[in-house]
Amino acid sequence: MSGTGVGIGQRPETRKQMMVKLLWTGIWLVYLSAPVSDLLHGGHGVVAVVLGWLGLAGFVAWYLALLFRTGRRNAQDFVLVSLAVLSAESTLLVLTLGREWLVLFVYVSIASGAALPLRLARWTIPAASALMASLALVVADGTDYIGALLIPALLGGFAMTGVRELVRTTIELREARARVAQLAANEERLRLARDLHDLLGHSLSLITLKSELAGRMLPAHPDKAAQQVADIEQVSRQALVDVREAVTGYRRARLAAELAGAQVALTAAGVSAALPAEPDLTGVPEESESALAWALREAVTNVVRHSGARGCTVELLHRQTLDGPRLELTVEDDGSGGAGNGPGNGLTGLTERLEKAGGTLEAGGTRHGFRLVARVPAGSAADVGSAT
Repeated sequence: MSGTGVGIGQRPETRKQMMVKLLWTGIWLVYLSAPVSDLLHGGHGVVAVVLGWLGLAGFVAWYLALLFRTGRRNAQDFVLVSLAVLSAESTLLVLTLGREWLVLFVYVSIASGAALPLRLARWTIPAASALMASLALVVADGTDYIGALLIPALLGGFAMTGVRELVRTTIELREARARVAQLAANEERLRLARDLHDLLGHSLSLITLKSELAGRMLPAHPDKAAQQVADIEQVSRQALVDVREAVTGYRRARLAAELAGAQVALTAAGVSAALPAEPDLTGVPEESESALAWALREAVTNVVRHSGARGCTVELLHRQTLDGPRLELTVEDDGSGGAGNGPGNGLTGLTERLEKAGGTLEAGGTRHGFRLVARVPAGSAADVGSAT
């Protein structure tokens, strides 16, 4: 899905996305050329032509409204009423203006498949097709159109039931993915809480006990009280070290996890993403991996929030340089946001983080967007792959 497109199962949220969806839906209205040609060259009277145009416009408007309600909950009654109205209007236009208007029933059939669950569509699609065939036997020369319209009505209608199921499944997968992400975040918070409890429970209990002992010893045995205070200082320092190690482990960024997160973030923002497969980081120092992971997070954040890009490409390559093997991450988008007139706090902090790991950062605009390149020492000459 591009920055202006609308993904399957995702309703348009902006006017631009609405226009894109209208365009894609409107392409199929080209098959209404037969009724239009009939109104222009069919030799009907003025009143019939005016009513025909009004009827055709009303049919198209109601048909589009019906399709745009696809997938909404509690809309079944509206859909059934709409299909009945469209069928009645199509019948009236066929009987009044002739066989060229039989094509309207193809749209009724397709709308049935798109807007109704299969348990109902399996009845409404054949019903619409049967009504079309019956009218073809009634109107003049209508039988010439049965073969050309009956198969598209049936196949198109049932094909749209498959599309509707795909839309429903995509919506459920998107919701499930959001729930999984939330559960993962909750589990990580619980893990940190457990780690902190395990680390600090004993230390804080010991500090409390020794503080009480020092308080009781202070009047009569100040030297022993001083020893207890020294022990308190030692325990507290060790507890501080343990907490820092726990928090560092909690915040350590992993490149594979950041690639998965980048895919989710870019897709959710409507940006077409090309990312590498999970890399083989055998022999790559943890500091280098962590620095690249933070670089990827910062770059993707800028793409999502500021660039207005439609597409983003991420490449991860191993390069042999005069300074030794290097791991190179490139994030390039086709947006116009860039990094503004100068490096922001995010890029400044990222530069410092990469320099601490022995790496470098290059970031700047290109002819078609913005590119960020981060390089870090790779340790061993492991093949980490490239973008796919």
